[in-house]
Amino acid sequence: MKTNAISGRLGAWALSALVLASCSKKQEGSTAGDKGPAAGDKARKPAELKIALLLPESKTARYESKDRPYFEAKIKSLCPDCQVLASNANQDASQQQAQAEAALTNGARVLVLDAVDSASAAVIATKARAQKVPVIAYDRLVPGTDAIDYYVSFDNESVGRLQGESLLAALGNKPNARVVMINGAPTDNNGMLFKKGAHSALDGNVQIVKEYDTPDWSPDKAQEQMTQALTALNNQIDGVYAANDGTAGGAIAAMKAAGIKPLPPVTGQDAELAAVQRILLGEQYMTVYKAIKPQAEAAAVIAYHLATGKPVPTDITGGKTVNNGKKEVPSVLLVPLAVTKENLNDTVIADAFWTTEQICTTQYAEACKAAGILQ
Repeated sequence: MKTNAISGRLGAWALSALVLASCSKKQEGSTAGDKGPAAGDKARKPAELKIALLLPESKTARYESKDRPYFEAKIKSLCPDCQVLASNANQDASQQQAQAEAALTNGARVLVLDAVDSASAAVIATKARAQKVPVIAYDRLVPGTDAIDYYVSFDNESVGRLQGESLLAALGNKPNARVVMINGAPTDNNGMLFKKGAHSALDGNVQIVKEYDTPDWSPDKAQEQMTQALTALNNQIDGVYAANDGTAGGAIAAMKAAGIKPLPPVTGQDAELAAVQRILLGEQYMTVYKAIKPQAEAAAVIAYHLATGKPVPTDITGGKTVNNGKKEVPSVLLVPLAVTKENLNDTVIADAFWTTEQICTTQYAEACKAAGILQ
């Protein structure tokens, strides 16, 4: 696992280096075609350039603590006078549509869109296309529209498969293991991909005794669902597939309230600080670490080139595309990593995603020492 973690991290570093190199030299590449500023347009002054970053929600800690500051910092380094119009829809699709319309009205030259749901996101992209504003689907693919110019994310089906395989490993191939699945939001395209990937690993290898989709990725709703499952199953479960760290936290809270000891293995995703600390305590088995900095920086580089009318360097995507049902979308796809107690040092800590000071507060100091994080 350590070798895989290091190779995955090197992949993230390689993308960061590529992003920096792509900005320092002029290269031929693809453009947004008739959706972005034409090549012959008079160059705009930096102060006129506005780039919209439309985030979906704040219940998942990463968006405001990681994605937004990384994106804004990269744009500032590329174009000090450019303005990022950042907003968060708080899981409200109509609010995100209003924020997108406001960004377009305020002169945004590019929309970087992390969609609340697929249907409303397609509407946003179509409106942007009508105004010749390119759209980057960030983190979540927007299916069913040809108005998406780029996609920057991870291989999200492989995320779910990685979670499922990790859960199987934790169960030790126990025959007829009873697993509860707490999936993500049914309106989130990524949630459906995680679910598909997880089923590809779990189906035929365990009994899926209860399964739920979690509206809005709500930890509170996940806790309610887990409580319902425990009541129906008389607390007899062997493992929990939770699609992200928020739903994992909800499921764990329900099991603690039910007095289940020891807790069965629980999956997660996003390497949230609380999840990392739960992993140290043995309450959560694993999380999926996604290197958000290179993801946000790649989106920023593409957005900067589109906003300035410059060709997007072809080596940003390496020729990769993802079919969204309407077109092959040029895509940046990073590699996710499974993180357990055994490789925390080699992943989230080595990458400074979280520092030992942030993780190993007084409550977790002994667990950090036991895991070899603190001496």
